[in-house]
Amino acid sequence: MTTPLNPSVGRMVLHLFCRRSDSVDAAAVTAAVKESEAAGDTVVPVAMLGHKADVAFMVLGDEVWRLRQLQSAVQAAGLDVVDSYVSMTELSEYAKGVPEEMANARLYPQLPPDGKAAWCFYPMSKRRGDSANWFTLPYDERKELMYEHGASGRKFAGRVLQVITGSAGVDDYEWGVTLFAEYPDDLKEVVYTMRFDRASAEYADFGAFYTGVVGSLDEVLAASGLAP
Repeated sequence: MTTPLNPSVGRMVLHLFCRRSDSVDAAAVTAAVKESEAAGDTVVPVAMLGHKADVAFMVLGDEVWRLRQLQSAVQAAGLDVVDSYVSMTELSEYAKGVPEEMANARLYPQLPPDGKAAWCFYPMSKRRGDSANWFTLPYDERKELMYEHGASGRKFAGRVLQVITGSAGVDDYEWGVTLFAEYPDDLKEVVYTMRFDRASAEYADFGAFYTGVVGSLDEVLAASGLAP
């Protein structure tokens, strides 16, 4: 038995981007996901668009070994993990003092949201360049810029759910951003709108974007050519 490894606050978040192989066993993939869910993890299946991956799993869990076991299980079932991202739910330093209900929504999000099947994920970091270094700005200035950035995001309340997870020290970028929306063009509009804020326009660097459709596990496997 391994010693449990849990975050002290919030949940671990693992994004797995997979491509099917000739030997994939859809029944084994289903069994792996069901076992993870039965243990208490949240697994969001996504049918991916484009060439980067066929299917993705966004997994939120309290125990690191269990997330690793799910990753091993889907690989053993014949899915090739072609990309991944590791992060944790967090309460931003600029959100200290928010009501408990809001804090819990960020630390323990209930996913997937109803009626929002359009999905995308991208990582991002703040710049440390010679002319634009986020981390040399005074805290009050950074807080003001993040309030401006948050106000832009709140214009999409009800249309888009943003799940921002921290990854400093555990992956290549500092945050992972997962968006759930009612319509695909909402994804485009919210990202475009928020890029005009100074916090993004001057200080943000973005990684690759992944886009797909959230559905039930059976729907996602069928759409990805992995129906049993």
